[in-house]
Amino acid sequence: MENLMEELKDRLKEKGLKLTPQRRATLEVLFTNQGEHLNTEEIYDIVKEKCPEIGLATVYRTLQLLDEMGLISKLNLDDGCSRYEYNNHDDDHQHHHLICQICGGVTEVEIDLLEQLEDAIENEYKFKIKDHKVKFFGICSKCE
Repeated sequence: MENLMEELKDRLKEKGLKLTPQRRATLEVLFTNQGEHLNTEEIYDIVKEKCPEIGLATVYRTLQLLDEMGLISKLNLDDGCSRYEYNNHDDDHQHHHLICQICGGVTEVEIDLLEQLEDAIENEYKFKIKDHKVKFFGICSKCE
């Protein structure tokens, strides 16, 4: 965690910004809640426990900044709100998501079966793919 904060501090310094307690707390929430796909209000509620003086607008701005810096990923799971997750940079692609249409549960799919499709698209269309996002909608085993 401390390495992550040092990286954030260095990257903010490059932009002429500082690592404020609010920015630190926001990133910590996302780091410690990996796999939870929290929305802005949920993140705000958790951060507010550490930083009672923080405002919702500060959380929105911090999330936007962290997303622009590539430290977190903004997700649209078609539920009407943006969700966020820590970007661990394990590979070049984001993982996929299974979204239950009954309970709204989200399951991460770590395997990437689209590499052959990407190769075919790149060769056929002379288009260099940098990333892709896939969402599968259905009914989870709990709701079945």
